[in-house]
Amino acid sequence: MAHSYASAGDSPPPSSPDTTQNNLQHFFVLHKASEKLTCSGKARKRLDLSPTKLKPEKKEWDERCLRMEAFQLVWSGIDSTIKDVLRNMNARVFNDIHSWVRDSFNTNTIKPFPPPSPIVTHQLFTALLLTKNMEFVDDFLTFQELGLFLKSHGCHVANLSSFDFSPKNGIAGCLTSLLRQFLMRTFDAADMSILASWYSQQGNYGSPVVVIINDMERCCGPVLSDFILMLSEWIVKIPVILIMGVATTLDAPSNILPSNVLKKLRPCKFTLGSPAERMDAVVEAALVRQCSGFAVGQKVAIFLRNYFLNQDGTLTSFFRALKIACVQHFSTEPLSFMLGQLLAKEDSKGFQSEKVVKGASEILLHARDQMAEQTDIPIAHCLTVLKRLQMVWSSIVLCLYEAGKCGKIQLLDLFCEALDPDIYTSLASDNPTGIGESLATSLSSDHCMLEQDLSFQKGQTICQVVRKVRDLPAALLCQLLKSWEVLTVDVPEIHDKVKELQALLKFEGGSCKPDFTGISRRHTSHSPLKIGKSQSINGKAAILVDCMVRYFMRPIECIQCHEIVCFRNVEKLQSALIGDSRKRIQVDLLEFHKILRCSCCSRSGNIPLSSMPDTSIVYTLAQEHGDLINLHDWFQSFKTIASQPRRKGECMLKQSPLPRRRKEVNESENKSEASIQARFCRAITELQITGLIRMPSKKRRDSVQRVAFGL
Repeated sequence: MAHSYASAGDSPPPSSPDTTQNNLQHFFVLHKASEKLTCSGKARKRLDLSPTKLKPEKKEWDERCLRMEAFQLVWSGIDSTIKDVLRNMNARVFNDIHSWVRDSFNTNTIKPFPPPSPIVTHQLFTALLLTKNMEFVDDFLTFQELGLFLKSHGCHVANLSSFDFSPKNGIAGCLTSLLRQFLMRTFDAADMSILASWYSQQGNYGSPVVVIINDMERCCGPVLSDFILMLSEWIVKIPVILIMGVATTLDAPSNILPSNVLKKLRPCKFTLGSPAERMDAVVEAALVRQCSGFAVGQKVAIFLRNYFLNQDGTLTSFFRALKIACVQHFSTEPLSFMLGQLLAKEDSKGFQSEKVVKGASEILLHARDQMAEQTDIPIAHCLTVLKRLQMVWSSIVLCLYEAGKCGKIQLLDLFCEALDPDIYTSLASDNPTGIGESLATSLSSDHCMLEQDLSFQKGQTICQVVRKVRDLPAALLCQLLKSWEVLTVDVPEIHDKVKELQALLKFEGGSCKPDFTGISRRHTSHSPLKIGKSQSINGKAAILVDCMVRYFMRPIECIQCHEIVCFRNVEKLQSALIGDSRKRIQVDLLEFHKILRCSCCSRSGNIPLSSMPDTSIVYTLAQEHGDLINLHDWFQSFKTIASQPRRKGECMLKQSPLPRRRKEVNESENKSEASIQARFCRAITELQITGLIRMPSKKRRDSVQRVAFGL
């Protein structure tokens, strides 16, 4: 058994990116050290340690170091942006809850002279916070931030989860968690009198006591009922205010709590943004506006959208998939480090090491030479154009999103459609002339041709936006043009046309209407927007949307040097998230030398060697059989390979004339036979555990059945 393990002093070889991402190592396949390298001194002399040989490895290490720093810089920007967006979305609701908590506390702590009625005394002010999430994964951070927000405003806060209301622990578990958070210690016998004495102390009295229950629908109903009844009995001494998260509907408490418990609650309803609204805000900040410069291709975007929808709309699953896509991009794209270098120019905290900066310059010079041969364009110019076109693309997508908000169009759907290179290619092929001439021709036309030019399968969301713009009332069209004016400031070609459309609208008494009489001769003579009284402003706005999409919405995959910032390999992302464990195990067993970085085994091709891991030897031999594998033949083949390194030593021992020596040889052969059998059984067991073979049945005890065929 010891032969199948590497020495304890050997350092573990680095794993491939696929193995790291998939994390599908159900068992460990360890490598045996080669006997020739450990016993022969000549083998060590073959290691060439000259600087010329080490230089490529050093350059490869510097490149990996740069890409790692670039990933950390890029993802930290994405992560902080996402957290800021979600925090800003919750800020309004948090402020409303804090105001309600203060008002409830002031009402609850009025001096009882004369004593208040029993109903008022024993009722708990309760906030029902509707999260609209089927999973509590996204809500955990929200309630945690709510607790920190209320603490920063002088409230005593305790966060309880559904696990605290389990039937096993009962109400004692709730009290224990409550006392541990308020008093910062654990008590053997939890009692509300301890909390009451704590609240009566100087410094604690006079502030609201807020108890937050993350997801009341997951709590045990009887335990939650007893907890509410207990708090209502102590409401005079401890002014507790409840905040309970509700995932489905606001009438959920009536389905969980009995009527006598519901009478103890004085509810107030609050609502968080829906998962779709939060997703649109995240997509806008992280992917459309590209806060970090990182982008994804259309196939990857569609996969991220489907992954989000299939995971019950949880933002956590989307963030995880986006992070893995970012990791895959920086681990597979050699020039991806340049994205971090571009961000470092704006952020002085990045790339402070002189060694890293020097290495970046060398790799950048090498990359510039390679790309210059292919494109004959300086790479610095490519990056400048890339950044400019991406900024224009972002502005156009946001303009379409503003127009589609009235029709409840999701930004994620529009984002996936705007990344489609086929749409841009089909529209660009119809306009061989320059942008300026084509733009003027399109704006002077009488009809929007975008819906006709797009196919039935592609561009459905964009066509919905065009129809929505065509049907907008004048007041909403005014608001839309104002938002377009802000979004297109950096795109003067579109910005000028938006200003011309605004000049055709006149604001009177809070309503907008077309103004055909006040159009100056300057606009009618120089502007391509030749609008007459018989032509509607909405029609011209729809034509402007046509021009935006046709001439300015250029996807990232249609821009030169997009490989630096754009991740497109959806197969790698799908394999990392969903995975194919059986295929991954087969590949690792047959191509183990790529993981172990073993040179002796890589040169052998598909021929099994004794230095290979036992499981790889057994599985390689199994490829020579069909559905059924005879165990005896399989073992004999394994034995032939496993005993190869000791043939020379065994021949030398057989030449010894001493009978005693022959006896020792026979004993060693028997021990070797038993060791090989044990190693073979262990390898077969590992293949069974991984699901690649089935063990012998009662009918055929001498054969095993293969389960997986091919890759």
